[in-house]
Amino acid sequence: MVLILDNNNNRSFGLCAALNFIGETTLQINETQLIDECVKNQAQECIVILGALQQLDHEEVIKQNPTIPFLLIGETLKPLLAVANVVGLICEPFNHEVTTQLLHDCQQYQRMLPHEHKHTKPHKVFDGLVGETEAVKGVRFLIEQVSKTDANVLILGESGTGKEVVARNVHLLSKRNKGPFVPVNCGAIPAELLESELFGHEKGAFTGAISARKGRFELAQEGTLFLDEIGDMPLQMQVKLLRVLQERIYERVGGNKAIQANVRVIAATHRNLEHMIEEGSFREDLYYRLNVFPIENPSLSARADDIPLLLKELMRRVNEQSGTVAKFTERAVESLKAHTWPGNIRELANLVERMVIMFPDKVVDVPDLPDKYRYIEVDAYEPQYPEELLERDAFNDIFSTDFSD
Repeated sequence: MVLILDNNNNRSFGLCAALNFIGETTLQINETQLIDECVKNQAQECIVILGALQQLDHEEVIKQNPTIPFLLIGETLKPLLAVANVVGLICEPFNHEVTTQLLHDCQQYQRMLPHEHKHTKPHKVFDGLVGETEAVKGVRFLIEQVSKTDANVLILGESGTGKEVVARNVHLLSKRNKGPFVPVNCGAIPAELLESELFGHEKGAFTGAISARKGRFELAQEGTLFLDEIGDMPLQMQVKLLRVLQERIYERVGGNKAIQANVRVIAATHRNLEHMIEEGSFREDLYYRLNVFPIENPSLSARADDIPLLLKELMRRVNEQSGTVAKFTERAVESLKAHTWPGNIRELANLVERMVIMFPDKVVDVPDLPDKYRYIEVDAYEPQYPEELLERDAFNDIFSTDFSD
């Protein structure tokens, strides 16, 4: 929202028309409305353009609202450019290129505000996407942006980084969240069955098709279809998938009735699709259809500082299943941070489950970890027992021995 306050009416109307032309939402206000509108629109990250005033003082208004970026109209206000939240000056005749650049700079001012001064927005809950490193925050930002649209998404990243978690969050934050989320692992289904799996089949379409069956596209209607490991899809199926993405229709195997595909498609892969295109094993046109909005999922080694939070979340899940937990000492956590994690979060989850089995409701230290996770040299604690305990133990061993043989 751009608020325009300028008592020069002709200039104000001209600027309003120019901004509306480039798609900006504007509101012309008077001096008595300024404070109320600033407060009302703070959560929407408003920009204020100030021109001629009669009662209010420009500098006082600007300094009273440090979280709001201001633009000024007219050369006479040029000295106020020294105030921190004055982003720039607009002069007549209004220049499209200059104005859009200034609006961009105002958005940057809002986006990079110190954390405690950021405008409060409705909190968006991310399901299972744990972490506070910049890499994870970047992924959350991309999810928030693309979830507002119906654009195809391509999630890239190593195996085990949680690409399906990212896909589910795109779905949950989208307008399709009341529809189904249907995952398909393209690499786990034999090539000859993949077409039927995706598009369904009619009765008698092939040997064993004793009844009609809906495919994953049909099951995902009005929701999201997640195509995991899209790089493993055979070329023949890539052609058919491309047709669906282009025309938004498909037929069941053995059928001739066109079915509308009201589905959002999210794909994921750990492969380098650009290299596969060069090798001729992945279609370039399909790549560009899927890669409308790429999200690069970081490896665990790139976000090692998130390991304490991930351990807490993974332990919570194990506890829900088994009713037992384990805890890690601080130095055990530091040792885990030093690992390269080739299996990423999946590898960490396996380790947590293993530690819970080995040390249920106990505390795990570095010497308790498997050898490959020990990156800190520590001496294992060796308890010293009182002599009477040792003597009693030896005495019990003697009398518990069976001499009958």
